[in-house]
Amino acid sequence: MRGVLVGRDEVFDQAWHALCEHGPVLLEGPAGIGKTALLRALVSKATQAGWWVLSCAPTECEAELPFAALADLLRPVAHLAADLPRPQRVAAEMVLVTRDGNETIEDRVVAAATRSLLEAALASGRRVLVAVDDAPWLDRPSQRALRFALRRVGPGLATLVSSRSTGGPALPAAPLGLDADPGQPTRLALTPLGVSALHHVLRERLGATLSRPLLARIARESGGNPLVAIEVARAVQRLPEPPEPAQDLPVASSMHQLLGEVLAGLPAWCRDAVRLAALLSVPLLADLAAAGVPPQAFDAAEEAGLLTVQPTRVEFAHPVYAAAVRAGIPPGVRRGLHRRLAEVVADPDERVRHLALCTTVADAVAADALAAAAVRQHARGAPEAAANLYEAAARLTPGDERAARGQRLLAAARCRFDCGDHPGARAAAEDVAAGYTGDIRAEALLLRAVVAWSADEPGGTAVAAAGRALTAAQPDSPLAGRIHAHLALFVDLPDPARTHAEAAVALLTGPGGDRSLLAAALLQLFYSEVRAGEPPRSELLERALRMEGAQPSWLAGTIPAVWWKAIDDPDRARNRLTGLLDQAATRGDEPSQYELLKHLGETELLAGRWSAAERHIAAARDLGELLGTELTAETWLGGLLDALRGRLDAATRVAEAGVRLGDQLDDDWCRRIHLQLGAFTALSAGRITEAAAGYGRLAATVDRMGLTEPLAQRFEPDWIEACVGAGDLTTARAALYRLTQRHRRLPRPWTLLGLARSRALLDSAGGADPSAALAELDAARAAVAPDVLPLDRARCLLVAGVVQRRLRRKRPAREALQAAAAEFDALGAVAFAERARAEAARLGGRPPAPSGLTATEERVARLAAQGRTSRAIADELFVSPKTVETNLSRVYRKLGISRRAELNAALARAGAEVDAEPAGGGRKG
Repeated sequence: MRGVLVGRDEVFDQAWHALCEHGPVLLEGPAGIGKTALLRALVSKATQAGWWVLSCAPTECEAELPFAALADLLRPVAHLAADLPRPQRVAAEMVLVTRDGNETIEDRVVAAATRSLLEAALASGRRVLVAVDDAPWLDRPSQRALRFALRRVGPGLATLVSSRSTGGPALPAAPLGLDADPGQPTRLALTPLGVSALHHVLRERLGATLSRPLLARIARESGGNPLVAIEVARAVQRLPEPPEPAQDLPVASSMHQLLGEVLAGLPAWCRDAVRLAALLSVPLLADLAAAGVPPQAFDAAEEAGLLTVQPTRVEFAHPVYAAAVRAGIPPGVRRGLHRRLAEVVADPDERVRHLALCTTVADAVAADALAAAAVRQHARGAPEAAANLYEAAARLTPGDERAARGQRLLAAARCRFDCGDHPGARAAAEDVAAGYTGDIRAEALLLRAVVAWSADEPGGTAVAAAGRALTAAQPDSPLAGRIHAHLALFVDLPDPARTHAEAAVALLTGPGGDRSLLAAALLQLFYSEVRAGEPPRSELLERALRMEGAQPSWLAGTIPAVWWKAIDDPDRARNRLTGLLDQAATRGDEPSQYELLKHLGETELLAGRWSAAERHIAAARDLGELLGTELTAETWLGGLLDALRGRLDAATRVAEAGVRLGDQLDDDWCRRIHLQLGAFTALSAGRITEAAAGYGRLAATVDRMGLTEPLAQRFEPDWIEACVGAGDLTTARAALYRLTQRHRRLPRPWTLLGLARSRALLDSAGGADPSAALAELDAARAAVAPDVLPLDRARCLLVAGVVQRRLRRKRPAREALQAAAAEFDALGAVAFAERARAEAARLGGRPPAPSGLTATEERVARLAAQGRTSRAIADELFVSPKTVETNLSRVYRKLGISRRAELNAALARAGAEVDAEPAGGGRKG
């Protein structure tokens, strides 16, 4: 390396050390300072070390070619694409082969495929280096895909990037999001070379041996920049005699001017050839020959050091040279050269690029060609490039084709939305809506509504825009049906949402309807009817599921899971959500993954699988931070998990902040979920009056919204418990009636258990004989499987124990409370377990060990019932794991069971009756 790199030993060692630690490295400095030479030396070192090197070196012209850089970078791992999921495999082939396909690829699928290919390369066991020279010239689709992948690929990937710096006081943002994590990347600024280093550079590049004073002057005039020094030395060599010490060196005001002088010295036919090569994204000899430029036309430019002629293409000595050539072409001449290239280049997208650059007036042929190229780029997963092409096509569309111009502007706006440019899509949609009428205006306003919904714009922006779209559309048209389908999602109130869903179903059924949107409208209709208190029409759900196919609509894809979650069918909800999550991950659709992870977190919370819920909530939070969302739902879910696990202070803080946010935004959903969390936390902490008031406010909010059946909120049993505890039996009975009505309309396991709990508490508090209610409580628990609502089932035991204690039935009270504590322990419901034990302590006395268990056997049995491993039990009791297993064998024999899963129930059954007098006899006196 030291023989190739001059004056860069220290920075080379720093960069190599950082790469070996798998950290990203950013080489910075002005054009010509030597970044490319250093990057190539590091790449060579990595190749020699056996690393898998993926590299690209984009140029300014290639910045207009979608995925040009990504195709170069991924080509060494192209064979790994065969093992990718089909959407990613097709996307990778579209990028690597640059062929047209029969389907449209989303840019996020390309990003996901890029990530998968990098992970597959890492899985090979070799070190992998991603090297990007001159990152600012990356085409936008390649940049988006790499930025996505580099932030998400796990540890082990080394990244090396070079970027030009302006020399300003502020440190610029690192390209490709490399500075997203604290302390990264290793930023290495290349400093000017000294006289000695420049001597070696000039001797190697020019074969020149200059005097020491002249070298010092060149170093000073070039600022130590080797590329500038080379051109200054060449200018000196062109002088008839060496410059005198007092004579100025031929240094221009800029590098472009220096190279302009070199270009001016070339023969006209050579200068013309160099200009054509500089205008091409990839200056292939075949394209240049088609334009009438033979390889020998570059001889003079090659002798001047501007470029080299390779077997298939022309390569400029440095990107600055090509940029300088382009900058020096007069506008009129440049348009003529673009026209000349547009007639001969082989690549259709390159041809269109030149056509756009040479056309300045309306031209239907050019506009059609640009629009066709936009379609190709959108299909290839480059929506941003497609948007630019659509806008160029619209500019060149003749005035008498106004409708075609509007459609192209609308297509450009949709492409802005597809690439995640919400501000750009918003502005473009508003411009189209303002300039057109009829269906084009309606489509633009519908897009505006979708942007508002997707970007979480405040207030009723989405509803208002969609309402204006409906006004602009032809009544009773499929377009009106599409707008109604969206409004059914955007409107939160059940009655108007149902009206829109019904209209959408009517208008989208039959010829001309959108099958995916029709399925979504059917789901929205089903959901709205249930929320309005109507009996669930399962035929709507089943019809929609048959119709939606393999790819559910984003408008309603989660509704079946929400329904199954609401009726306590966690397996079906989990399967639906997991399947959707896998599809979203394959497509790289992170916004959908984010939503699905939150639904999965809530599903597992209800199912008592709190560790799984915690993982989903954490993944949603990480993804939300990556996407820049407000994290409202996952913060609430985390607070609910804290409350369930007994971390009540943390849960209270989340609830209070969420209610404030809901009031501030006037967001009923945010307000509702946090009111329920705050009331539940207060109930768990024993702040009964506060809990009763919180549930009352929640009920008032639900009623004000017209939510007869708020599917996701099951709060009445806790409200009744709080009111009973506060002595407000009137409100408790009203809440019981409300819960009874919910159960009659839609019987579910949670309403069954909740009714049984509530009736037992009310009968006991009101002085009625609770025997029938206790029998109902036992029957309700028996009717609900242990893996469905385990927390609710355990709370039924707690209520049974409390009621039995109040009746002075000590044995059944103790059995119920011990069993409740064990089930709470198994779940990790700390606050409820402590409450169960506190209630048991109020019974007095100490119960004997069940079924004659020894003290050690009982301790081992109870720890095992909590889910502890033999090793964990041994560590806690300071015995060996073998001793634990021996004790468990005796426990199983004494209790008449055969496995750990039966311990909780067996221990509860074997609890002995305890007299009020302490075990072993009371103290005499």
